[in-house]
Amino acid sequence: MIIQHNIIQDVTMASFDELKIKIRTFLSKYIHSNGFTDDEHLFQKGYINSLMAIELVLFVESEFSLKVENEDLDLNNFKSVNAIAQLVDRKTSRQG
Repeated sequence: MIIQHNIIQDVTMASFDELKIKIRTFLSKYIHSNGFTDDEHLFQKGYINSLMAIELVLFVESEFSLKVENEDLDLNNFKSVNAIAQLVDRKTSRQG
C-alpha cells in the first residue's frame, strides 16, 4: 500500500514538474535574461508587463485547456512559475 501511495505521489510530482517546464518554455520565449527561478517574482523583476500578462493568461487557457475566471486574475496567481503551475494544478484538479 505504501508503494502504491509513493507511485501516485511520483506521478503527481512529475505532472507538476511538467506544468512548470511548459510555463518556463513559454516565458523564456519572451524573457531574455540570464534565467529566472521558479519562485522569482516576474512582475517585480519587470519581465512581464500588462500586455505580456494578457498573453500569459491566453497561454494558460489554451495550453492547459482551462478557463481563467475573473477571480483567478490575481497577481498572486501569476507572479512566478510556481504560482502559475499551482493555479493550473488547482483548476485542472477541480475539472478532473
